[in-house]
Amino acid sequence: MARMDFSSRDTIEFAAQGGQPDALFELGLMYSAGRDVAIDLVEAHKWFSLAAMRGNEDAKRYRTELSSELSKADIARSQKLAREWMRSLH
Repeated sequence: MARMDFSSRDTIEFAAQGGQPDALFELGLMYSAGRDVAIDLVEAHKWFSLAAMRGNEDAKRYRTELSSELSKADIARSQKLAREWMRSLH
């Protein structure tokens, strides 16, 4: 039988495909802290935004804090990535 290795990132991304707020929030944490991925604050903002839209209160707070560290262009790029991700689900 073939053995399949999944990283925690793979597992969380799989859960996030279903739009689970906690999984989306966890991806934001991963990208903001560089856990299993390179630090990418634009990606972190995207995942926090998606989690916040699904009611995760912690994500709302983290997104607000992160917004103060990003340029308006970075925030706009994050929002565009979030919209693209949402379209990919349909």
